[in-house]
Amino acid sequence: MSQTDPNSEVCESSILITVSIRKGVIMENTRLLLLFLFFSINLLPPTLAIWLTLPSSGTKCVSEEIQNNVVVLADYVLVPDDHTLSPTLAVKVTSPYGNNLHHKENTTHGNFAFTTQETGNYLACFWVDSGNQKGGDVSVNLDWKIGIAAKDWDSVAKKEKIEGVELELRKLEGAVEAIHENLLYLKGREAEMRIVSEKTNGRVAWFSLMSLGICIAVSVLQLWHLKRFFQKKKLI
Repeated sequence: MSQTDPNSEVCESSILITVSIRKGVIMENTRLLLLFLFFSINLLPPTLAIWLTLPSSGTKCVSEEIQNNVVVLADYVLVPDDHTLSPTLAVKVTSPYGNNLHHKENTTHGNFAFTTQETGNYLACFWVDSGNQKGGDVSVNLDWKIGIAAKDWDSVAKKEKIEGVELELRKLEGAVEAIHENLLYLKGREAEMRIVSEKTNGRVAWFSLMSLGICIAVSVLQLWHLKRFFQKKKLI
């Protein structure tokens, strides 16, 4: 007649519980990783594909606030509404301080690329050339890529000989770095705005106190003047 050792049953139960806990922890970590990757992908700087309708006379501009040391790539192509005409356009891209980054005339398509040296609004303006303003409206397709979206991942994969999951992980690493830089930039902007707000509040407070002091002084002078006036007239 066989007997079961209670200690062995307790050990087996402990092992099963430990394995179950480890599986639960692994599954929870996997869920957190998937959520992190999902939000990282959604927070990637998007590729801006924009359609602009240009009138026969006039200018339309696109602006984007970009921080310092960011790669910008853009392609544009002219699509006339009336295909019997052959209009051309002019393009000018300027930095926040007015520096000319790209200027081209009498063209139907082109591209520009630069690395930002200043933080602020970068402006891209399009207009129909003066010699082609007799036709109707024209459309311009602008494909604007910023930061991580402008990186040539095919060249990176060939240069570093990576592919598949490793390449996707490299993309996610770049996305995380871009998000971190954006968060630092927003944090710096928030600190600047807070300093400006505090200075403005201090100035408003001093202006209010000064205004109140001036009002009190003017009131005292008015009372003094009225008292002297009535004394001279011997009314009081």
